Amino acid sequence: MTVVDQIPSEPTDARGRVAELHSLREQARRGPSDRATEAQHAKGKLTARERIALLLDEGSFKEVEQLRRHRATGFGLENKKPYTDGVITGWGTVEGRTVFVYAHDFRIFGGALGEAHATKIHKIMDMAIAAGAPLVSLNDGAGARIQEGVSALAGYGGIFQRNTKASGVIPQISVMLGPCAGGAAYSPALTDFVFMVRDTSQMFITGPDVVRAVTGEEITQNGLGGADVHAETSGVAHFAYDDEETCISEVRYLISMLPSNNRENPPVHETSDPADRRSEVLLDLVPADGNRPYDMHKVIEELVDDGDVLEIHERWARNIICALARMDGQVVGIVANQPAHLAGVLDIEASEKSARFVQMCDAFNIPIITLLDVPGFLPGVDQEHGGIIRHGAKLLYAYCNATVPRISLILRKAYGGAYIVMDSQSIGADITYAWPTNEIAVMGAEGAANVIFRKQIADAEDPEAMRTRMVKEYKSELMHPYYAAERGLVDDVIDPAETREVLVSALSMLRNKHADLPSRKHGNPPQ
Repeated sequence: MTVVDQIPSEPTDARGRVAELHSLREQARRGPSDRATEAQHAKGKLTARERIALLLDEGSFKEVEQLRRHRATGFGLENKKPYTDGVITGWGTVEGRTVFVYAHDFRIFGGALGEAHATKIHKIMDMAIAAGAPLVSLNDGAGARIQEGVSALAGYGGIFQRNTKASGVIPQISVMLGPCAGGAAYSPALTDFVFMVRDTSQMFITGPDVVRAVTGEEITQNGLGGADVHAETSGVAHFAYDDEETCISEVRYLISMLPSNNRENPPVHETSDPADRRSEVLLDLVPADGNRPYDMHKVIEELVDDGDVLEIHERWARNIICALARMDGQVVGIVANQPAHLAGVLDIEASEKSARFVQMCDAFNIPIITLLDVPGFLPGVDQEHGGIIRHGAKLLYAYCNATVPRISLILRKAYGGAYIVMDSQSIGADITYAWPTNEIAVMGAEGAANVIFRKQIADAEDPEAMRTRMVKEYKSELMHPYYAAERGLVDDVIDPAETREVLVSALSMLRNKHADLPSRKHGNPPQ
């Protein structure tokens, strides 16, 4: 279809002009052709407008620059100038709150980004920042529009610059619903959350063909950058789902847990779950024996409203849990060691995962509750050579820099540097609690006794009996549950069954907390 074919005959009055407008709008809403829509559905993918309809409250979407078309010439582009230019932009509401959105329309130029396409995205990003409202990108594009050359690449630069400007100001959520290759992948990486759909979405800098040509490795698109790879191995994706409907529904749920911007608090929801509910089951969930594993998820579900938890990065770095939940209707961020995986140690990936989560909570005024049961940092040559010092320092920096309410609870083990890093009182936790099963120490009793009493054990007639005796002595002197409380390093030792009530009360007390950081352009966090 040529440009001339798209324009109806010249109207002569106002009614004719209005009819012309409605015709053009309908043309833009319908898209390039029914055949293109069928092809999109045949891939198991929804169209851009169908996705927006799932994301936003019914009837709330207001489109911006619906009739925008590119001005490029050459390579036949001058004869193909569809409305929207392959991206739909606008705003609507999610549960009544304003949300901005842009969605690539794969039916038009494969969703590839050209100059006009990029300008539309720049505009909606600027509007979101100015309005102080979340921005959701529904990504399904083939990268830069090659026919437009460097103009397309410059368009990506404008997006990246705005992603960075908006960081920590408004929530930014990237939903990957198709391919995202090359430089285009850096925009999602700059946002707060990345959602992916299995089999239909992929992200990579260089595709399988380039990998094969350079390294000789054979790999599929999903094997290189599919949803499961990024959710389990790389940590690029925070969430992965089997279908678009479930994915977009979970995006709506996440938005309900976040404030509109960094000047607001997250929405408070009414709950029928009593704030003072006792949880006797906690006495049995967590074994007193520090060597026995248990599932920290069950502890968290007992503490939060109605057991409802949204875990972030659920399948990556599973030795630590990062989750959003509500307590007495107030949104909280929870960071917790997971004894059921690698005994809950901190390693490189766990440090990175939790550091980013703490920073996100701090940026968006979400109080942080830290649940400790940590035996230390993971030992090993790979960890040391991989920079565990540098990566562990990221978590330390994130906690020390956070000004939101911070509550720490020690369930069992809290050993060595990992205890300090996991929001101990010494690095600024507002209030610290412990269960009677807590063990706070430089290291485990066995290791400590071997160091402190090495000579006595070596000289003893029965070294093993002496070692057992010294371990018992060390525990009784330095590792009893009240040692830290006696020295003011723990504010209170509490009954596990009363944990929910205690945490809710502390959150209420800290609700209006105000803390100032030193005047500076920005810090220089560990990289």
